[in-house]
Amino acid sequence: MGSLGMGSLLLIVFVALLIFGPSKLPQLGKAAGNTLREFKNATKGLADDDDAKEKKEETK
Repeated sequence: MGSLGMGSLLLIVFVALLIFGPSKLPQLGKAAGNTLREFKNATKGLADDDDAKEKKEETK
């Protein structure tokens, strides 16, 4: 899959404005940011757990 271009991003923002209205967009952006942050922290935690497990097995 390719990355989103500027035109695609503008279209997404325009459609979001039509659907949710300008007053709801900051709330939606904040919620999306929090969700991405939680997902990133969870995946980082899984990677850290795997690294710790590998190091523990190497020392045996």
